[in-house]
Amino acid sequence: MAQVKIFTDSISDVPEEWASKYEIGIIPLYVVFGNTAYKDKLEITTSDIYRRVDEHGELPRSSAPSPNDFLEAFSPWVDRGDTIIFISMSSKLSSTYQNALIAAAESPEGSVHVVDSLNVSGGLALLVRKAAEAAQSGASAEEIIAMIENCRDRVEIEVLVDNLDYLHKGGRVSNVQHMIGSLLKIRPVLRIKEGFVISADKYRGKTEKAIDRILHEFIENKHKIDQELIIVAQTLAEKAADYIKTTLLEKTSAKEVAIIEGGCAISCHCGPRTVAIMYMRKALA
Repeated sequence: MAQVKIFTDSISDVPEEWASKYEIGIIPLYVVFGNTAYKDKLEITTSDIYRRVDEHGELPRSSAPSPNDFLEAFSPWVDRGDTIIFISMSSKLSSTYQNALIAAAESPEGSVHVVDSLNVSGGLALLVRKAAEAAQSGASAEEIIAMIENCRDRVEIEVLVDNLDYLHKGGRVSNVQHMIGSLLKIRPVLRIKEGFVISADKYRGKTEKAIDRILHEFIENKHKIDQELIIVAQTLAEKAADYIKTTLLEKTSAKEVAIIEGGCAISCHCGPRTVAIMYMRKALA
């Protein structure tokens, strides 16, 4: 029987458990070192990235899947009559969205729908999870698309970067800023605004104190937050992620706090020991 099939890209960091349970298709981006491209999570891992950066001192770049990559992934489902919804990482940060649109235009009319999440990592995973649950409950493609477009502006992301090394290597922090920030142990907080990643705050001192300040603010505003699902993303920061999860479960009414591993997006730009909280604000009455 025909159904709605949800796809997303690997920047979503959707856990394998979710992909299996909710039948979510994942389209990998490419991680490019020099002249060699590797399929994200399939041919290269975050540990590989950190090792190579330590050895060579240069960050990789990411590359979007080609329109043909999308067509190859979509074809089996289109051929059996399913309707596909591809939920893309922010169109402001990659050509992934545009390439998916090209593939949709080359597919049978109405068989592939492409939605811009305006998010990355766990922010995108939140929307994908909701869409996949709706699809399994029998919602139509039109209903799911409307839900995503209604929810995406309410997704919040707070990424606490442990140090400025990767932002510096990626050209996002000047030599002077890097030197001063390192001396003062400044840790920036990155957020998503209108599809763009911005530096929204800075904490000075130990990571633990910064995490406690973020948690305090979160808990103070918990009445404004949809507590169905909160995501904690981490890159080589399992202990910090577990602490955040435990605190949120104790201090809020969250039904589920899921820990996911930050993949290529966070790894390439933020580096190891990064932690992040992704959640959705309640809809205004």
